[in-house]
Amino acid sequence: MADWVTISSLATAGGTLVLAVATFSSVRSANRSARVAERSLLAGLRPLLIPSREDDPVERVGFGDGEILTVPGHGGAIRYAQGNVYVAIAVRNGGNGLAVIHGWRAQTVPGSSNERPDLGDFRRQQRDLYIPAGDSGFWQGAIRDRGDRDYDALRVAAGKGERIFVDLLYGDHEGGQRTITRFSVSPWPDVEGERAEVLRYWNVDREDPR
Repeated sequence: MADWVTISSLATAGGTLVLAVATFSSVRSANRSARVAERSLLAGLRPLLIPSREDDPVERVGFGDGEILTVPGHGGAIRYAQGNVYVAIAVRNGGNGLAVIHGWRAQTVPGSSNERPDLGDFRRQQRDLYIPAGDSGFWQGAIRDRGDRDYDALRVAAGKGERIFVDLLYGDHEGGQRTITRFSVSPWPDVEGERAEVLRYWNVDREDPR
């Protein structure tokens, strides 16, 4: 004779198990869809700084003390004047989102090309710099403190027209997706002024693709 109580209990347990599996699968699918949607949203906000093109407008970069650097497309500039070191780079935003530049560092000898620069080494921008998506603009920085750790080396490089390296720290307009781009600024044969080239990119808030 059938034990209907046992059969009923087993049927209830089986139904609960099926419902649990269905719920688990639904939640996993929803989470996966949410992650895909989040990545798509972030990609739409992500900036990427590259050198400007040669046919981009010439940038006249002014500093608070009256010094002005003229930077052509795909160019950079370093000048020693008034006892200060001035640096500027013409850049273009090749990403989809507005680029907000947070900080910078300039050196005559770069650090390791494999290790991401220490965020504590970056100088804060004294002026807010924004580069619209798909458009060109500029970055600027100056060292006026004679006791600064990089002052003497950069002053000599500016006087001799030697190569320097500039790391820019920037992110999207919400302050996330921070990225570091390393630029090289150096004279090029048969080209007036200095040329800017990208050497390396590092992601700060997410894993690097390499």
